[in-house]
Amino acid sequence: MQIWRGVDDVPADLGRTVVSIGNFDGVHLGHAHVLREARATAARLGIATVVAVTFDPHPMAVLRPEHAPPTLSSIETRARLLESAGVDAILVLAFDRQIASWSPAEFIDRILVETLHAGAVVVGSNFRFGAKAAGEVATLVEAGATRDFDTVGVPLDGGPQVWSSTYVRQCLATGDVAGAAEALGRAFTVRGTVVEGDKRGRELGFPTANVPIPPVDAAPVDGVYAGWLTRLDTGERYPAAISVGTNPTFDGERERRVESYVLDRDDLELYGVEVVVEFVDRLRGQVKFEGVPALIETMHDDVRRAREILA
Repeated sequence: MQIWRGVDDVPADLGRTVVSIGNFDGVHLGHAHVLREARATAARLGIATVVAVTFDPHPMAVLRPEHAPPTLSSIETRARLLESAGVDAILVLAFDRQIASWSPAEFIDRILVETLHAGAVVVGSNFRFGAKAAGEVATLVEAGATRDFDTVGVPLDGGPQVWSSTYVRQCLATGDVAGAAEALGRAFTVRGTVVEGDKRGRELGFPTANVPIPPVDAAPVDGVYAGWLTRLDTGERYPAAISVGTNPTFDGERERRVESYVLDRDDLELYGVEVVVEFVDRLRGQVKFEGVPALIETMHDDVRRAREILA
């Protein structure tokens, strides 16, 4: 997998490519459907390289930052997922006001024709691009007739649910991690390095691995979940009860975190270890308890239910 961080990184001797364009945030089943068509189109045309064009940051973060959606996947995670979906290379465009001002024709000429030598462009049927989102699939079809590339618009309305990054975020906002997993084709995950916490979990008998949630990143709504924790240094995967939030029972708490208690283990040393936390199902919302005994009793019940779900 090659990651090009701008047009200057693209090899000058790059041959013909099949190009798919989008934010690809989360690389959900809708994206996978489009990318399968891109791979099939490449095979049909005898083209070896499929390129995904994506943007960093999300265009909305530049155009209307107050409405910018939380990010489902970093560029690095996106690259791994896109590779699994059949993409050979990624062109990451640093989205700014200048790119936002490009007309559809300018985007086509600069990126698709001059940089990527597109033999075909494969996008979702609702794809829009260029200044004021003036470009659409028909724009690509018309341009391809004179610039020597095919255009394939992939219908996205083939079932009861159109998979989209917006839908995944809506699921996370209600704690429906199972619905998010259905749209993604895999469990929603949070990845990060375990930091030292306040050690309250250990004092209560439930030591946790704590991963901060950056404000710009998506995460399930505050609550308690059943899931899995995988340490990336060894690949070991453990069942876990997972809390997302700020721990409101104790005053003066801090930023949102994902806190994972590995079931029946108090011997793991995870500080400084990079981990992936998978969310399987929601157990309950976040509660501010009147005292520690009520909290401990509920945590025992959380662990019991998580064990049942993950068995």
